[in-house]
Amino acid sequence: MMDAVPPGRRLLGLAAPPANVKQPVSRATVAVLARKSHFTHDIAFSCKEPIFRANPDERQTPMAFRADEAAQDGYERARRILVLSPGVDADQREKADGALQDLIDTHGPVVRGYPTWHPLVPQDNPQMPVTDPSDRCGYQGLDHTIYFAHAFVSCPYGDGSKIIESVEAMEPHPCATIIAERLDVPFYNSGTTPILVRCDWHEAFPERHMVPKKLAVPLMIQQEMRMWHRAEVGERWDTMRPYLLGDPHGSRSSLFVNQETAMAMKRVYAAMVESGMFGPLRMD
Repeated sequence: MMDAVPPGRRLLGLAAPPANVKQPVSRATVAVLARKSHFTHDIAFSCKEPIFRANPDERQTPMAFRADEAAQDGYERARRILVLSPGVDADQREKADGALQDLIDTHGPVVRGYPTWHPLVPQDNPQMPVTDPSDRCGYQGLDHTIYFAHAFVSCPYGDGSKIIESVEAMEPHPCATIIAERLDVPFYNSGTTPILVRCDWHEAFPERHMVPKKLAVPLMIQQEMRMWHRAEVGERWDTMRPYLLGDPHGSRSSLFVNQETAMAMKRVYAAMVESGMFGPLRMD
């Protein structure tokens, strides 16, 4: 689950990178470094060499994206954490497994990260967009969390009131309503309280769980436009796919958008970059 930093945007409030980090800073490089360090500059800018600049000869051809396999992998990962955890009594696992299946059926497959434009990751700081729910986008008290395409379940110890209160305090979204509620399900551990945070879209989707083009494209534009005036470089589509399509994803689709929507997003994003609004296209 990677966090995206908009094209060439500076990390305001952090120490400037040393001379051995070339400028302008790539959003992909800063995003990975910042995610690993939780935005502490001592780690984020401690590299001696540009460790994320791959040699073209060493790049591997990406495997084809298979949505069914990605969804199954996600289910198995969620089941290990929520259902098969040692903290769940053996006689409660059938109930927990059924509840997990119901959540997937209602809210979509298990995912690793959200597109930056998804209502479940409100972008409080446009300079540092996030792709996973955390305190950086307004949530408090999350613990042992599993993401679905349009909801997530967190299992904190205690009653989970911090999560519910933080969701209730969020600004309303124009396209969806975010709701938090307790679940009477034995997920993860008998001492935790599972909290479901769900995204209720205001429009029904023509294709189940897939955000349609009419919503995904303008939401992407709105997010990318927020800091265009501070951008330094434009990023290539291949760099931006995890941030705009969600994770897991392929070259032309993801568990959030189908091929038609993803290709429309690619064309619009390419037009934005080619306009020069973000600055020159990053070449390495």
